[in-house]
Amino acid sequence: MKRSLFLLGKRLKTLEYWLTARLVIGVLALLRRLPPEKALDLAEKVARTVGPKVGRHRLAVDNLRQAYPEKSEAEIETLALDMWGNMARLAVEYVFLDKLFDFDPEAETPGRVEVEGVEIFKRLRDEKDVPHIFFTGHLGNFEFLPIAASRFELATTSLFRPPNNPYVADYILKTRSSAMGGLVPSQAGAALQLARVLDDGGNIGVLVDQKFRKGVKTRFFGRECRTNPLLPKLARQYDCDVYPARCKRLPGGRYRLIVEDRITLPRQGDGTIDIDASAQLLNDVVERWVREDPGQWMWFHKRWQI
Repeated sequence: MKRSLFLLGKRLKTLEYWLTARLVIGVLALLRRLPPEKALDLAEKVARTVGPKVGRHRLAVDNLRQAYPEKSEAEIETLALDMWGNMARLAVEYVFLDKLFDFDPEAETPGRVEVEGVEIFKRLRDEKDVPHIFFTGHLGNFEFLPIAASRFELATTSLFRPPNNPYVADYILKTRSSAMGGLVPSQAGAALQLARVLDDGGNIGVLVDQKFRKGVKTRFFGRECRTNPLLPKLARQYDCDVYPARCKRLPGGRYRLIVEDRITLPRQGDGTIDIDASAQLLNDVVERWVREDPGQWMWFHKRWQI
């Protein structure tokens, strides 16, 4: 009896995932028929209306209050609305990657996408068979970063956390891989796959601002959280340089990709990279970015859940 109920529950959940995926993919397909600018503006308008009505909005507002105790309720709500607008644009931008990303390293004038740190990309491109690690956070359209790297012939394999819905995850994986090269789902065996890339002199990209229950204890916006130690461990194992990179939304539907010069990870007395201190340094870098553009980060994420 218990097994029958378990199997029934599993099938119902699968059906729920399938129906949800059909709805999501159908909406994106309809938006694809619109000009990108109109589709993005429409998605943002809807998200700013619907976002405050969902449960995650309360979590976002609470996180914002604790991060910015000096801000008024009106300012907090404005930032939360900006976040919903950013997340809606990110979702719809998946179906317009081929139309939106117009960066040309040889162009004299910037298009919709501009890059700050071109000289760094060029320098790393010329370092043949030398592994590099890029890290970023959920800011702006972070998906543009590996696409930009590929424009400089700097192929990057990115670690990503797929959505819980397997059908949506499959759709996103196909959409992303067609534009940005190698992708490694964040699951068992991911660390080994990334290690192989570095072992072959390749480059990897990692999002470092997600909750990781088994991570090392760190602080983010003054609150305790756990951070994945994977990046510092790989950097220690392969002694490779680590570069911060992010995407910043600009007025008028434009984007600026910012690649910063390499950071120096803290080391222990024996010269090896200090894993805990390095994980904290990554948080400090992302916090600096978020404080600069708080409305472009996903505040509804349970980052501080221990």
